[in-house]
Amino acid sequence: MSLKRWIILGSIALIVSGCGVRERLFGGGGQSDRALPYRTTISKGEDRRDFSVRVVRAGGVTVDDVRESARFGATRYCLTTFGGADARWAISPQTGDWAFTRDGQDMIFQARCTAR
Repeated sequence: MSLKRWIILGSIALIVSGCGVRERLFGGGGQSDRALPYRTTISKGEDRRDFSVRVVRAGGVTVDDVRESARFGATRYCLTTFGGADARWAISPQTGDWAFTRDGQDMIFQARCTAR
């Protein structure tokens, strides 16, 4: 790798470390973790781009209630795995909104990372 690339990568690392992005993406006890109303877990599919987001203890709530928590979990997974934050969510043909299944108190959404 050329010296120019090392300098650019080092500069980006310093900028990101100074603005708190690392703590928001990788944890660290920051306020952003507590601001989301629901905890999420990610399960990878056969193709690593496909994954599911489980929103824990979301019984009795709507997709709108859990959307930001699910989106944050998906963004973290896609960004750290593929370098891009965009995900394409499975859509329910009945509602036109994100499709999901319920597993007890949990809601499970399917998505695919779109970054290449």
